Amino acid sequence: MILIADSGSSKTHWCLLQSGVVVSEIFTDGINPFYQTELEIITLLDLQLVPTLPECTIEQIFFYGAGCSFPEKKLVVSQALIRFFGNAMIDIQSDLLAAARSLFQHDKGIACILGTGSNSCFYNGKEIVQNVSPLGYILGDEGSGAVLGKLLIADCLKNQLSERLAAKLLADFELTPAMILESVYKKPFPNRFLAKFTPFILEHIEEPAIFNLVYDSFDAFFVRNVCQYPLEDVKVGFVGSVAHYFRDTLEIVASERGIVISEILQNPMSGLVSYHSNFAVNS
Repeated sequence: MILIADSGSSKTHWCLLQSGVVVSEIFTDGINPFYQTELEIITLLDLQLVPTLPECTIEQIFFYGAGCSFPEKKLVVSQALIRFFGNAMIDIQSDLLAAARSLFQHDKGIACILGTGSNSCFYNGKEIVQNVSPLGYILGDEGSGAVLGKLLIADCLKNQLSERLAAKLLADFELTPAMILESVYKKPFPNRFLAKFTPFILEHIEEPAIFNLVYDSFDAFFVRNVCQYPLEDVKVGFVGSVAHYFRDTLEIVASERGIVISEILQNPMSGLVSYHSNFAVNS
């Protein structure tokens, strides 16, 4: 059997395949070796994944994850998985390669991620050949849920939202300014905390202040990332919950930049199932 994982900072989607057929799907908390130690990942797997897997022999694991672009970070995840699946072939790759394979299979294209974080690359049909570093939600991650949340909260606390909208935001999430600052600067996973405000942003997208916030952040994503790749005769696709739910605004921004989006997927799993099923058949 083959186990495929698509992991972001917020959640991990696991899919168990037998002869190309999905046997089981499991969701756990996110795994990101930039924010979690090997021991923390082992604990998560032990509590959330292993008890829910059906009894079977897993021969291959393809783990695609945020934070898995560097060898030392891949090793952290690999060592954690080996604790439970020592006899399996384990392949750790970035969530960006997952997006590219899911969107384009074996064709070239510009793959983009807009979820809790953001990223992009030029994919030649086999591998990523160009990548503008996303830099994380402090220095980059334009258009991501974490950055949209960061901008919204900053506008709220800097009195850039109407009193009505600011009061509703704090009331809806039962927050005070002090609680926000503690969550951002003292508690773990501030990116997850900030990204949780995206449903509020979507709910109020008709408000000019909110629409402009989203528009400007998406535009910055195109300018600072997508427009650095060769765009002629190349498809541009998106994966991620932010791209999915904010599709209308994203397509407006793309159109005004002269870019046509070929496909928007909420998550890459269905494309990854096709990719690995076809690869197994052809190999």
